[in-house]
Amino acid sequence: MAPIAVGDAIPDGILAYLDDENKPQTVSIHSLAAGKKVIIFGVPGAFTPTCSLKHVPGFIERAEELKGKGVDEVICISVNDPFVMNSWAKTFPENKHVKFLADGAAKYTNALGLELDLTEKGLGVRSRRFALLVEDLKVKVANVESGGEFTVSSAEEIIKAL
Repeated sequence: MAPIAVGDAIPDGILAYLDDENKPQTVSIHSLAAGKKVIIFGVPGAFTPTCSLKHVPGFIERAEELKGKGVDEVICISVNDPFVMNSWAKTFPENKHVKFLADGAAKYTNALGLELDLTEKGLGVRSRRFALLVEDLKVKVANVESGGEFTVSSAEEIIKAL
């Protein structure tokens, strides 16, 4: 499947998270994005170096600026289970705006056409690193990385596009 691109409508999909009582819950991506301006960014894995030290912190640090530019939601997706995503989110105590959502079986990542097969490295199927700016379910900006790069999917690059 071709990767999601500018002008495409994002597919609906179900992602998981833990509620305040640490119970697994699910949410539809369309329920979070319909009628809104949202950033959906994907990372290859929770607790991995580039994701933890650069990608996620950039969105957390710039969240207020993004909100000031009309962004309603900032959503981080990774091919991990909701328990891992919840534990990872707790390593960012300063976070007030980024939602951490799990795509445990990579179903949503596959629907976006953004899967990355890292089986040869012992990691299985993951997500390519990406950042999408979506307005009312339509992709306005699609910054998708090649391989393990981190050049176009940062918060700074999304801010330039707003």
